[in-house]
Amino acid sequence: MIIALDGSSVDGEAYTDVVNLARHAPGWLDGAVSAWSTYGLALFAALMAYGWWRARRAGAAASVTALAVPFVVVAAFGVDAALKLLVREDRPCRSLRVATLEACPAPGDWSFPSNHAAVAAAAAVALIFVSRRLGAVAAVAACAMAASRLWVGAHYPHDVVAGVLVGALVAWLAMSALRRRAETAALRLTATRLRPLLVAPS
Repeated sequence: MIIALDGSSVDGEAYTDVVNLARHAPGWLDGAVSAWSTYGLALFAALMAYGWWRARRAGAAASVTALAVPFVVVAAFGVDAALKLLVREDRPCRSLRVATLEACPAPGDWSFPSNHAAVAAAAAVALIFVSRRLGAVAAVAACAMAASRLWVGAHYPHDVVAGVLVGALVAWLAMSALRRRAETAALRLTATRLRPLLVAPS
């Protein structure tokens, strides 16, 4: 079943208000937000790598948890992408015909939910299971990523909210399930060639 949602009827007015605000904002602010919106996901990759590096010194089970984070993020992206194909909501820049900071994506590049928001939220929630500090940093960055996607005109507010919820839920379910099996998985994997990934050299 294809829903074909018209997002402009949900919160199109709020979207237009934000886009108009962005158009009248200082150039340095728009430039910074646009850069973060485009390249900010690299920070989450760096946090994942750092979390794994630290986890190796905490034990094999901690390493298994850290190594699972990127796979969980990919899973959240997959769920989010499947929802996009189901809902098929046009980008707001096409429905409302407004000028945006980010070039309007081609037709068929659906808007709901936001992939960027889902990936960022999934990374943040998954990293909380690795380190609360890293998770807190990632959570702040995820909020900034979600807001930036609205600021540059790529998504409606409900798109980014839904993306955050999808990513957070998938990550929480997956990491909660993994936590109960981390010790068992660690015992099995340390007996394989993957041991260097799990335990730091002494």
